[in-house]
Formats: sequence, C-alpha cells, structure tokens
Amino acid sequence: MMHIVRDYQFAHEADKGAAVAIGNFDGVHLGHQAVLNAVRKQADALNCPMGVMTFEPHPREYFAPNAPAFRLMNAEAKAHQLEKMGVTHLYQLNFNAALSGLSAEEFCRDVIRDGLGLKHVVVGADFCFGKGRAGTADSLQEMGAELGFGVTILPLVSGEKGTFSSTAIRTALSEGRPEDAAHMLGHWHRIDARVQHGDARGRDLGYPTANLLLDDLHLPKFGVYAVLVDVLDGPHKGRYKGAASIGDRPTFGVNEPNLEVFIFDFSGDIYDTEISVALVAFQRPELKFDNLDELIAQIKADCVESHIILAKL
Repeated sequence: MMHIVRDYQFAHEADKGAAVAIGNFDGVHLGHQAVLNAVRKQADALNCPMGVMTFEPHPREYFAPNAPAFRLMNAEAKAHQLEKMGVTHLYQLNFNAALSGLSAEEFCRDVIRDGLGLKHVVVGADFCFGKGRAGTADSLQEMGAELGFGVTILPLVSGEKGTFSSTAIRTALSEGRPEDAAHMLGHWHRIDARVQHGDARGRDLGYPTANLLLDDLHLPKFGVYAVLVDVLDGPHKGRYKGAASIGDRPTFGVNEPNLEVFIFDFSGDIYDTEISVALVAFQRPELKFDNLDELIAQIKADCVESHIILAKL
C-alpha cells in the first residue's frame, strides 16, 4: 500500500528516510522511468523505501491558473502508475505560496533534510527548483553534500525522434498519434476518471457508452479511437476492449469535450466507477452527421475497425 504524504511539516517517522526521485512526472514517460530505475537501485543499496516527490497542483497550474489545460494525467492516475512501478512513498506535496516561496537552500534544508529526512535524491539534468527556479541539479548536488543526503543527476533520455518529454507526448496526442505517444511513454496513454451520467444518447442509438470528463487534462485529437478499458473497482473489475470518441459531439449542438467509450461484449452498471481508458489507435476525426441513421452506420463501422485493430495486440 502506497504511503502518500502531502505536507512535509507533518510527516510521520515511518514516512521519512526514503530515496526519492523529484519531478512532476506528468505521463510517467520513459525518461521518468529511467529516473525511477535509478531511485530503485539507490533504495536497494541503502535498504530504504523507494519514493517520488511531486507537487499538487502542478506548479504550472499554480502560477498560470487560467492557461489551457496541459496535464497528461491527473493526480490519481499518476499515483496509480507510480505504484505499479514500485513506489511505496509518494510525497505529493501541496504546492502553495509557502512552498513556492522557499529558496533553493531552504527547500534542501527544510523539506529534504529536516521535513522528510531523505537519504538520497535523483533528478534529471534539467531539474530546477526553489523560488524563481534558482536551484539547479548541480547546486542540489552541492547542497546535498553539505546537508548530508546523496544526489544522483541523470542525463535526459532520448529515442530515435529526440528527447522523451511530456511536451513531445502532448504534441503526438494532439496530432492523433497515440502510437508515438506510447513509444515515448513506455505504455499506452491513459485517461482515468469516474464514469459520469450522460445524456443516454448512446443507449438510445444501441451503443451505450461510459462517459468521462476531461477536466484539466490535455485534449488528444478529437475523433474515434480503438481503446483498452480497465475497470478499476467494483463487481465488473477487469480489462475490456472498446471504441471511444473524444470531442464535443457536434451532431448534437455545442457541448463540453468529453470521452465516450463503448465497451465490447459488456453488460453492467459502472456509473461512479473509476475506469482507465488506454488510447491504442486513432481511427478517424470527429464528424458532424446530418441524421441519426448516418451516425449509427458510422458507429457500427468504427466498432468493426476497432475490433480488427485490437485483435492484433
């Protein structure tokens, strides 16, 4: 069971003394995974817990609350993914005026040493921290030597198409290239949320859908996708295949963007259940139909194509 600590000033003794990777870990891509592997080695060598320090809200959200949504995953999805990778201590620190106002030196002393008693810290070469982002990976290493914690600096991880980064992943998703996003992530891009009550149009059309809100998340290219669906809790817990539509449903007027997923060979009530939808392949852009018969025919064709794509996995 993962320990989650949100305030370094009130950490219990059992939550202290870990080897930790620090960063935002949006997407938990292959670059992040290299950092996590390094933390795992340090934790094993020091015989201490393996942890991650991240921040909520994301500092970019804190400093620019009205900017367009950019996150690849919400806090819950990030925690799920990190737990899968062996993280036992998640320091999901509240990013507020007090924390953002700490100088680099104060952050190292008050948070890393005194607050959490960390034994070792791993960061990427581009890491910056402290008020005004004045601290760098190199200065962190210098301060660690003075304050008694170890520091490992890792080079950025690259592939054939360049450095793995959350920005590059967002670009791939915006252009309808989930396979390229998955190449950088090391896993399918997933959207995790609780199933909401919708307008029940899918049920009326013969294709009942689970509806997910996309609040505060980066929006992939609008259109239809072949997907894998994990129902994370409840009596229907398990993995399924399906077809999903992301967009604002122009056939039915002006609507807030959402994700609607039709789960193949499924029958059951999953309202208010948390599910995770993996985008496997982009099939076509979102369209506006003149009548419902055209829409139903296209949905049927989309589902056939999704079946063919997913059968190859």
